[in-house]
Amino acid sequence: MSPRVGVLALQGDTREHLAALREAGAEAGTVRRLSELDAVDALVIPGGESTAMSHLLREFDLLEPLRARIAAGLPCYGSCAGMILLAGEIVDAGVEGRAAVPLKGIDMTVRRNAFGRQVDSFEGDIDFEGLNTPVHAVFIRAPWVERVGAGVKVLARAADHIVAVRQGSMLATSFHPEMTGDRRIHKLFVESL
Repeated sequence: MSPRVGVLALQGDTREHLAALREAGAEAGTVRRLSELDAVDALVIPGGESTAMSHLLREFDLLEPLRARIAAGLPCYGSCAGMILLAGEIVDAGVEGRAAVPLKGIDMTVRRNAFGRQVDSFEGDIDFEGLNTPVHAVFIRAPWVERVGAGVKVLARAADHIVAVRQGSMLATSFHPEMTGDRRIHKLFVESL
């Protein structure tokens, strides 16, 4: 039976993740309500804007239930803004009242927009541990990881910065693999379920 993987569909690139997950062998659907969160075996938190996503998690009464599911072991994959939200600590989280909120899924410190503004977005091929050939990575106002805890495995770097990590059933990338035709990272996540 295929795992049921939800994509948090409050804001961000939901459609691309749904397609990538289905191609990777998962039964994929959107998550906007608590009942939908309760029905999934795993969750993808897409790219988008981390402060807007944090606000919407509160508005849809999903913030604390999602934190509880993550603490209970819900496998998650976060790309870009999803990486920021999965962090234990966020540097430059935003202004008070509108800040990105850490879900504390991965023992890491992430810096928002670390590579720069929208005009500083870039693409490039990077080595990714566990994959035989480089991954074409799309970085859009991307974060990077400034600190990892003892249980966190670094999977990729770009410009000497950590851009992909795994801790147990949690996976995070600061780039957007869903924007390319390469489904290997989604496949790694689905196969780990």
